[in-house]
Amino acid sequence: MSDTTTKPRVKVRPKVERPRLHKVILLNDNFTPREFVVKVLKVEFHLSEDQAYRVMITAHRRGACVVAVFPKDVAETKATRATDAGQRQGYPLRFETEPEE
Repeated sequence: MSDTTTKPRVKVRPKVERPRLHKVILLNDNFTPREFVVKVLKVEFHLSEDQAYRVMITAHRRGACVVAVFPKDVAETKATRATDAGQRQGYPLRFETEPEE
């Protein structure tokens, strides 16, 4: 017999947690034209005409509407770019982000 002991090889794989998702929320204002809001939703969030219109109307009726859910950095970038598009045109259009539960 040999004096060699063998150990089984065990591969340890660390569990990688998925990044926490954040909601992009369109906030209603009574000054930004509806057509402009739809345009921003189509350009920045790649929504269809119908989807963009439904999001805009929901925000108009309820005061706010979730546009989409992304990883934090993507959500913040899209919200900032969409808000900036409104500000460049002189509108108070606002998008915010918040963590998804």
